[in-house]
Amino acid sequence: MEPHKIPDLNVTDFASSQNSATSAALPSPGRNPHFTPIALRQKTHTSMYLDEYFKGPRDMTHHSKWPLFLRLHGSIIPKMIIPLTFVAAWATAVTCISKFVYNLGINPVLLTITGFVVGLALSFRSTTAYERYSEGRKYWAQLQVTARSLARLIWIHTQERHEQDPELGKADILAKLTALNLINAFAVSLKHRLRFEPAANYPDLEPLIGNIYTLAQMADQSKLQQDKQTAWKEFASWLDIPFGQSNPRKILKKSQENLGNVPLEVLNYLSAYVEETIQNGTMKVPAHQTQLMNGLATFADVLTGTERVLNTPVPLAYSISISQITWAYILVLPFQLYKSLGWVTIFGTMLGAYIILGLAAIGYEIENPFGTDVNDLPLDSYCREIASDIDVLTSMAPPSSSKFVSTERNKVLFPLSESSYSSWAEKSVEEIRSALRAKATTAATSVDLERFVAAAESTEAARDAARKEEETQEKGRHLNGHGGDAV
Repeated sequence: MEPHKIPDLNVTDFASSQNSATSAALPSPGRNPHFTPIALRQKTHTSMYLDEYFKGPRDMTHHSKWPLFLRLHGSIIPKMIIPLTFVAAWATAVTCISKFVYNLGINPVLLTITGFVVGLALSFRSTTAYERYSEGRKYWAQLQVTARSLARLIWIHTQERHEQDPELGKADILAKLTALNLINAFAVSLKHRLRFEPAANYPDLEPLIGNIYTLAQMADQSKLQQDKQTAWKEFASWLDIPFGQSNPRKILKKSQENLGNVPLEVLNYLSAYVEETIQNGTMKVPAHQTQLMNGLATFADVLTGTERVLNTPVPLAYSISISQITWAYILVLPFQLYKSLGWVTIFGTMLGAYIILGLAAIGYEIENPFGTDVNDLPLDSYCREIASDIDVLTSMAPPSSSKFVSTERNKVLFPLSESSYSSWAEKSVEEIRSALRAKATTAATSVDLERFVAAAESTEAARDAARKEEETQEKGRHLNGHGGDAV
């Protein structure tokens, strides 16, 4: 028998977007060498370039052996260079004037009073920022769970009408794959929407929505692309200089066209597919229909919830007040430290500024968890996980329970017994239930499982021998009875 040959597939190797992986994964051994997977799975380089070192989100699969206090990637040290330089200059000036001109030292009682207020302000800032970060992660976890459930319902419980017509069955398979691609498209389009990327021609999105109509596709795509950042803007982004950073909503504000809402439009087409399966009878079970509609409603909830997190920042008055309070405390700090520390005032002020401004900077960075900072949520990884799960799900035809239940490789009572399904199928219901009770009460707590299994097998053999002996005696009595009748 000739081995099954995989036909050559002509798959375009798309280059990924600026927020996705940049190269295709190598085909696994034993797979068709002519097949090149879409370049959205993983990064091929292991070194970290300079622009990636200060940008994110970070690669969750990357493992660093450096101690946490020595790591630079992911820390807020780059963003603290300019503020700490200014604080050092300020503390040096105050110390030199106090040393050589006039003593500017004051009573350090203000350290206690103002320090308490600063602590409350930073606590509020950190708490609210992390709540938003955690809420964003929960929404994406909910999206992943719902995507997997919807994909499973569509792939397993939507019937394929091969018995009616082979071509009709093939059309059902392709329709299911189209719906699964739309599930993936919802996640990818939501990622771009949360990052203020309104175009429809991103390499990880365009192949997924090329078969549907969206308002973003009708717009001039050349006007929806981010301008290439100059060296000054790159530098300002690394050091967190607000004067040199661009407005992330600039493209949306400049656009004169209605760019629509791509995730919502994708949901419309998914709803249309579900309605079609209900109408043509391929989705017959009402419970499955309800689960599909509930899944689409959950997608809409995730879309609205993530937009709420994105578009409802900490009130501006709080942000301004916290910034003013922290800077006022830091600027007054060298005056309060000079009498006690002298020249060490410079180092003490810088240390205090690093602690206070660092906590404030962390809160500001994670306030929007959907961006491209190092500590933001890895939305690209989440989208790749959804796509990978769908690929795993569709890698085999919807299984029939008869193919994996009655097979000889099914050891139904393992580890109590390694007997196959057919061996236990020959036994009575009472024997099966007795074995299950023994498995629950003994096998789970037995120190020597092999000894227990051997004892169980010997007991079973003894029962078989006793049963055979009883049958032999019964036959003997039966023969004796017939002999007496003949006499």
